[in-house]
Amino acid sequence: MPNPVPPVPLVETLGLTRIYNVGGQTVTSLIDVDLTIMRGEYVAIMGPSGSGKSTMLNLLGCLDRPTAGSYRVAGEDTAALDSDALASLRNRRIGFCFQSFNLLPRQTALENVALPLVYAGVPGREREAAARGVLAEVGLADRVHHRPTQLSGGQQQRVAIARAMVTDPDLLLADEPTGALDSSTGLEILGLLERLNAAGRTIIVVTHDPGVAEHAHRIVRLADGRVASDEPTARAGAFRAAAQPETAAA
Repeated sequence: MPNPVPPVPLVETLGLTRIYNVGGQTVTSLIDVDLTIMRGEYVAIMGPSGSGKSTMLNLLGCLDRPTAGSYRVAGEDTAALDSDALASLRNRRIGFCFQSFNLLPRQTALENVALPLVYAGVPGREREAAARGVLAEVGLADRVHHRPTQLSGGQQQRVAIARAMVTDPDLLLADEPTGALDSSTGLEILGLLERLNAAGRTIIVVTHDPGVAEHAHRIVRLADGRVASDEPTARAGAFRAAAQPETAAA
């Protein structure tokens, strides 16, 4: 019987530290964070205000650089990249979904979703086909020509998730994805994230809501810039089982 093949790391941080100078004072936002997230995992990052969640999200999304320590995405050392190369990695490997949706109000759902492909230089017909595909994947095939003001909050968040997915990124980062939604619509969005994860997407959610975090495989809690705990949820067993290859009969 063959040995199980272990999951492959997607996110690896070692000694990740971020220090800011604010008004002549030194503010340490993250301190010596070691974190490994496997491909296909669904991880929630929690913590009170000032715990370092936003800083962690910015670093994982390559929107900021650490003061010390290292960060690898799919084995690629971000410290070795200049600004252009870092932007290219961000466009290729990372999708972002925000609490406030951040949709362009004058653009249709299709145009909003296709925007990252414009930046990537993808030709028009390919952009449209890809955008239509991911909008169908999130259940909005009949809303492609609607503008944000013609969509409900839940539908706007689905458009935002589709936009994050359109480049087929390795990693989906979601910042309080249900924060602007009512509880029923929030559950719909969490169900969508679960389906995307079940299809193989790696997802990191930053949230203050324990109910949202419990949909993940792991909950990483930050406190005063450090990892206070890193524990599996009830869903972790399903991820471990899915990660094991089928073995041949003896």
